[in-house]
Amino acid sequence: MKTLVIGASPNTSRFSNKAVRLLKLYGHDVIPLGIKDGEIDELKIIKGKPEIHNVHTVTLYVGPARQSEYYDYVIGLNPKRIIFNPGTENAEFINMAKEHGIETVQNCTLVMLNSDLF
Repeated sequence: MKTLVIGASPNTSRFSNKAVRLLKLYGHDVIPLGIKDGEIDELKIIKGKPEIHNVHTVTLYVGPARQSEYYDYVIGLNPKRIIFNPGTENAEFINMAKEHGIETVQNCTLVMLNSDLF
């Protein structure tokens, strides 16, 4: 399952970094997208808004104040779902996603993976 992690950080103490590593460990095709150069478990962090096909899940680690720049990009990827991790909840983005038939989940990616709910 192809998963795009928006807000990926090379800092190993960040939850986005932990999510990328755990997704990879569980065998998911994970793509880390962030604003800083670096790698997470040998996966290069990509920047910008590259064209990516067949994205199943987008998991957000960017707060609501910075999400608007990703609205069109994420909707354009046409994922099956968007996970709003704690602190990323955003009613405007959630409503926009639902209008486009995209499932929204307000939960923690790490907890979902460890609880077999992903």
